[in-house]
Amino acid sequence: MSAILTRDELAMALGRAGQGDRAAFRRVYEATSAKLLGVTLRILADRQLAEDVLQDTYLTVWRKADSFDASRASPITWLVTIARNRAIDRLRSGAAMRKSTPIDEAATVIADDAPSPAQALETGDDVRRLNDCLGQLDEKTGGAIRTAFMEGVTYDALAVRENVPLGTMKSWIRRGLMRLRMCLES
Repeated sequence: MSAILTRDELAMALGRAGQGDRAAFRRVYEATSAKLLGVTLRILADRQLAEDVLQDTYLTVWRKADSFDASRASPITWLVTIARNRAIDRLRSGAAMRKSTPIDEAATVIADDAPSPAQALETGDDVRRLNDCLGQLDEKTGGAIRTAFMEGVTYDALAVRENVPLGTMKSWIRRGLMRLRMCLES
């Protein structure tokens, strides 16, 4: 059973988990594990590897929850970034051979009674603000950021896909993220 927490409740639970509160950590896990498993599964396309990465993710969260800063990022963004980075690290380590699995199939594997992450996000003000800010970016930069962070595609793969040098792709994304940050902070 998945608990649904508001952004503020999740931030408070992360703060308490950072102080060693196991019950708060359990609330964070219950509220976010299905979404984070979906993120890792989408990147790795292997349920066992995705579950291993999910465990590594929550070990990191337990150790670093005290470093979470709600003024810099939303709690779910912070958690998804950790999960995404762990999954990409595992993918790059050669421990996983990426298999392409349609997202619809992945959703049936991790079905949940709660609203889907996409449905929950679509209703949030943060997502509207993010989409507005992404819409202000040029098409290539906005598309690269969406692909990298929402689909888990590595910068290397994006550079190949767009037929540009890796450094150029990194620059597009870095400059785009800086513009996004300025837009979101205003």
